[in-house]
Amino acid sequence: MKDPFRTVVDPIPISEKLSYQTPGLFLGSCFTTSIGEKMQHLKFPVMINPSGVLYNPVSIKDILERILEEKLFKPEDLHFENGLWFSLRHDTFFSDEDKAKCLSRINERYVQAVSFFKNVRFLFLTFGTARVYVWKKSGQVVANCHKLPLAYFERRMLGVEEIVALYRDLTVRLFSMNPDLQIVFTVSPIRHWKDGAAGNHYSKSVLHVAIQRLTVQDERLHYFPSYEIMMDDLRDYRFYAADMLHLSDIAVDYIWEKFRKTVIDPGVLPVIGEVQKILRAVTHRPFRPASAEYQKFREVQLAKIKDMEKRYPFLDLSTEKKYFMKEIP
Repeated sequence: MKDPFRTVVDPIPISEKLSYQTPGLFLGSCFTTSIGEKMQHLKFPVMINPSGVLYNPVSIKDILERILEEKLFKPEDLHFENGLWFSLRHDTFFSDEDKAKCLSRINERYVQAVSFFKNVRFLFLTFGTARVYVWKKSGQVVANCHKLPLAYFERRMLGVEEIVALYRDLTVRLFSMNPDLQIVFTVSPIRHWKDGAAGNHYSKSVLHVAIQRLTVQDERLHYFPSYEIMMDDLRDYRFYAADMLHLSDIAVDYIWEKFRKTVIDPGVLPVIGEVQKILRAVTHRPFRPASAEYQKFREVQLAKIKDMEKRYPFLDLSTEKKYFMKEIP
């Protein structure tokens, strides 16, 4: 029966589902991190933002092309300001007072991404904003301004056709490398409030139109309506965090459930169930850790993990195994 008091947004399921044997790369804004971490927690083979959080389509395309080209970052790719070395293509997480450490941290993660990407079957791309900051010295669209003076940058709005052209070329390259690749776009439901309500909606509209024009061109390109779920389904301030811009944990969990039903192969649900039981066991805090009862509990969990490793060799439960094998003081 239709609920007369709310509008339920039900995403269109994608035909090629994601499983424990289809590695996925998650790129984009904070919302990508939220969904990707849900996948990681359940032991899915995913990588999240190897260059840090990315907000605009140009920077997401930039890191993908860099991964395809397998081109390491060089010392000349770094900048120095306010006592720190940093990359305009990376999050502040990679910044360091030592240039060599900064570059090493960037390339270590980059090499991991290149290796991981060779087997990727699923791309989840979250566009946060159509506004970009351009480094005046080079004309480069930056991924992060690193709190530098605004005078160093030119701020502009990407056009729909500009985004479409960039990703039309990129997807051709990606599909030529991997014809079975599935790409899911979404627009982040997190509000970008620097330009006010009208500015936020204008930016999101540009992203929506660009994605719509892309997804009609190839059946391997999909759209997941996270923005619409937040705006039209939940649409209540109780589903926002304290800043009224980011999502609350409840909202993320709700959208995650929609994502799971839309993207994940229902055939792996029994595996997810078993993984969740092990994860819950790890959070169990015994009243008497040295008791015989708890020792038996540990033995039972280790036996379950070993059995799962035999039945599901693609699962990595090494962290949980170490937890139950550690000595009790």
